[in-house]
Amino acid sequence: MNFSFLFKIFSEKLKKDRDFKELIRGSAIYFVVKLLGIFVSYLFTLFVTRHYGASVWGLFALSLTVLQITSVIGRFGLDIALLRFIAEYKSQGKYGLAKLVYKKAASFVFLLSLLLALGLYISAPIISEDIFGKKNLTVFIEIAALILPAFTLLYLNAESLRALKRIGLYIINQNVLPFSIAFAFLLLLTGLLNKNIYGVPISYLVAIYVSCFLSFIFLYREFKQFNNASKEEISLINLLSISFPMLMANSLTLIMSWTDVIMLGIFRSEFEVGIYSVVSKLSVLTSFTLAAINSIAAPKFAEFFSKGDLKSLEKFIQQTTKLIFLATIPIAFLFLMFSTFILGLFGEDFKIGALALKILIIGQIINAAAGSVGYLLLMTGHQKFHQKIIVITFIINTLLNYLLIPKLGIIGASVSTSITIIVGNVISVIYIKRNLGIKTYFIPWRD
Repeated sequence: MNFSFLFKIFSEKLKKDRDFKELIRGSAIYFVVKLLGIFVSYLFTLFVTRHYGASVWGLFALSLTVLQITSVIGRFGLDIALLRFIAEYKSQGKYGLAKLVYKKAASFVFLLSLLLALGLYISAPIISEDIFGKKNLTVFIEIAALILPAFTLLYLNAESLRALKRIGLYIINQNVLPFSIAFAFLLLLTGLLNKNIYGVPISYLVAIYVSCFLSFIFLYREFKQFNNASKEEISLINLLSISFPMLMANSLTLIMSWTDVIMLGIFRSEFEVGIYSVVSKLSVLTSFTLAAINSIAAPKFAEFFSKGDLKSLEKFIQQTTKLIFLATIPIAFLFLMFSTFILGLFGEDFKIGALALKILIIGQIINAAAGSVGYLLLMTGHQKFHQKIIVITFIINTLLNYLLIPKLGIIGASVSTSITIIVGNVISVIYIKRNLGIKTYFIPWRD
């Protein structure tokens, strides 16, 4: 194969196609910075699993699940709404309106997250003992409640930076800083507190508040350039009416992504939760390129759609899907071949998750082949249908987890998750083709 010839063709395409060049550039930035974030997050995970054990990691994973779910409610879908509107307004030169929308969204989210944090703190014993049956979980959830306001605003700020196409800052705030700071602080606490298990969530609390503070500084510098005041107005009610379907979709998506962990926590031991949490975390690495390309693709979808340029939109999404799939396959192959060895790095106990990892990888391959269908629906005004898909797949996922986890444990959880991923992607691909006339998927032996 003549690689110099292929490189020449690729270089020519970058010169001629401005959108493709932006996609590659943004994805490359995301890829490099995200790799750093993944490296640090896995250092943190390895340190906790090796020094504190699978059970402590299981408790932390459960508290993180509760934090993530509550945070989705606190964001009220406004993080995705800002991703769409700031990208649209910036492309239209309405900088003042972009700034105004952010201020209204941030104020609402801050107040709502404070109320939710209070409710979560008060209900921590009920969640820990009555739902999960794990008394040691109480303090973990109480700390999660203290983290909630900063965690919610951090997400909002990161998506705003993403909408402004500041991909490096977006991923630094969302992935690199939190785990870098958490890992450094946990090293310090481990020495001072002699492996007190609460040092794990406390280190994460410190990391989130520092990261949130820095995200405000980064965003302030970006918005400082938007000096012109907006002559247009958008009411909070109108903003919430658009964000609410996104809230429902995001809530169910996140709950669904953690349903397996929650049900494992209810029906099985924290040991199994810890094993599966690592397995699930590893499987997501397969679709790493999907996340990288989505980082720049989502605002581009909104930009094309706002201009009514469906032809360019279809061309762009087909380019993204092909890149996602071709980059996913090598990673998936490595995980399928060396799953036992890779899991063994986290400790001998984790090797029992090898089959579960392989099952999850199959689902992620289908996810990559379908393309960025979720963001395409959200960025093109089809958020209500996206919500319906999420409801359907949520029901399927919950039912399968309920039936399979009590009997099969982590194997049942992985089967449920993979089936759900496949069903959701197939429905989305068919709907997009019929209603937008756009083909999103990539089949290597046909395309």
